[in-house]
Amino acid sequence: MTGICLLKNSIQEYAWGSYTAIPELLGNDSPANTPQAELWMGAHPKAPSMVKCNGKWRSLLELIDKNSRDILGEKVAQKFKNRLPYLFKVLAAAKPLSIQAHPSLGQAGEGFERENRLKIPLDAPNRNYKDDNHKPECICALTFFWALNGFRKIPDMISLMDKICPKGLKKDFDLFRQQPNSRGLKEFFKAMMIMDRKTQKQIIDDAVKNADQLKDKNNAYQWIIDLHEEYPSDIGIFSPIILNLICLEPGQAMFLPAGTLHAYLDGVGIELMANSDNVLRGGLTPKHVDVKELLNVLNFEEREINILNMERINPCEHRYESHAEEFALSVITVKTDQNYYSPDKRCVEMLLCTDGDAVVVDLAENKSVDIKKGMSILISGVVKKYSIKGDAVLYKAAVPI
Repeated sequence: MTGICLLKNSIQEYAWGSYTAIPELLGNDSPANTPQAELWMGAHPKAPSMVKCNGKWRSLLELIDKNSRDILGEKVAQKFKNRLPYLFKVLAAAKPLSIQAHPSLGQAGEGFERENRLKIPLDAPNRNYKDDNHKPECICALTFFWALNGFRKIPDMISLMDKICPKGLKKDFDLFRQQPNSRGLKEFFKAMMIMDRKTQKQIIDDAVKNADQLKDKNNAYQWIIDLHEEYPSDIGIFSPIILNLICLEPGQAMFLPAGTLHAYLDGVGIELMANSDNVLRGGLTPKHVDVKELLNVLNFEEREINILNMERINPCEHRYESHAEEFALSVITVKTDQNYYSPDKRCVEMLLCTDGDAVVVDLAENKSVDIKKGMSILISGVVKKYSIKGDAVLYKAAVPI
């Protein structure tokens, strides 16, 4: 196959998606007829990208199966058992996503095998594990991006909860106060999750009334009200006061390791993750919530958020610190008077153009591909060195080597 190839990618249509963000990026009619939530670039079996190869569109998953070392590069093929280790996405949230966490590699392997053994269909609504991989991920904001990421400092959590705590939750909250550590937090979280629906509904209604009196004092209280409008009977409306509430500015990013309870609330971002679709939900969703498995996966330690800013690695490229073996995210900016040249040591990469237009040239083969805003390409491991010239901004997914 040619070393540099155009990609055609699947769009996932979920209820929380935007009608405009992805269509406008791709240059399609906007608004779309249905909400478009995620653009997937990768080789996940659920929705593999198509690659334009010798004038024909072929599945990237099938191409890797037949020619993994040329496409991935020898080191990546060997380390990741001939599989593309990352999944590259554009995420467009017009409404809050479900509160969720992802399993560790060991948990994913065990869970996938267990559910296969139980003969639970892969598309069953009560299926937790769609594959045997973990899913650390990085989100980089293209717009202002509101999110929840990991448990707050416990003193902050207790202070925020104290001001709106309804009578029906007071007994469990007092027990948490007496044991203000990760064990106490786990018990408090579990108590809220397993309450009967009638009790949950009452404490939700009372907490929202209390939060309405304080919505101008702290964004967490306003978000409780906003979440309640979308999910009026969901215990997940408490999440802004037990989780870190963050607004990323465009260009900022953050990393989410396994076991981190999180949710994306509003905004458009570039997402890069290990190649998995395993999700354990914890609220703000009509979908299946397996409380027992969620408690098994979650890390209840307090989490301090480290906002990732771009680090310059050459005149055209800025990289976000990578916390995963499977992926590294960077931004390439080229101008008419400044071209980009790839490093000598490289492996399989995907590039998404988010602004402008450029020409990507395989320098050894003297072959080029023109790209513009909304287009994406695969640069296989067989390409020794390439350049990018033009006036454009491109996000690059790669594997640290």
